[in-house]
Amino acid sequence: MHPETHDPALQVRSATPADLEPIAALHTAARAAYLRGRVPDAPFDTPAEHARWRDAWARVLHQEGTPSLCAIRRGTVVGAASYRRRTDPRGTVALHQLHVDPAHWGTGVGRALHAACLDAWRTAGFSRAVLDVLWHNHRARAFYARLGWGPDPDRRPTPDASHLTLTLALPGRDGRPAPAGP
Repeated sequence: MHPETHDPALQVRSATPADLEPIAALHTAARAAYLRGRVPDAPFDTPAEHARWRDAWARVLHQEGTPSLCAIRRGTVVGAASYRRRTDPRGTVALHQLHVDPAHWGTGVGRALHAACLDAWRTAGFSRAVLDVLWHNHRARAFYARLGWGPDPDRRPTPDASHLTLTLALPGRDGRPAPAGP
């Protein structure tokens, strides 16, 4: 039983430019929370970091071909995700961002965003998804592993071992493998 299936107050919808500030704030907070475990004294939640992620999300929210979603609980944006099509013959989509406000970690927000992404990807006919996760972000790696993601056999970790590429096969709605491309 997943919390998002029993939480009528949690909804996932397309993100809009009006969601920019809360998305930037939760991204900054989430990044600070998981990076603080690696570098406890580093200032990851400064106004400069917020401005950096605000600018990045502004580009994402205005970029054609990069759908973005946000999770809303009781009128508050508590999570966000974005993805884009990769240019390869296998029909691959890349999960570019998935962040949850740390105050809502473990409450089903990440699973709800992931489920909405899966639904959109299957509808679009993608057969494979990829993402990069920080090597030391064990919480995120465990989250994706529980959802069926595994190391991409075609890609090794980056030379500095800062990131790991994960992949997920996307069967069609009927459970059979999706066609090779969208």
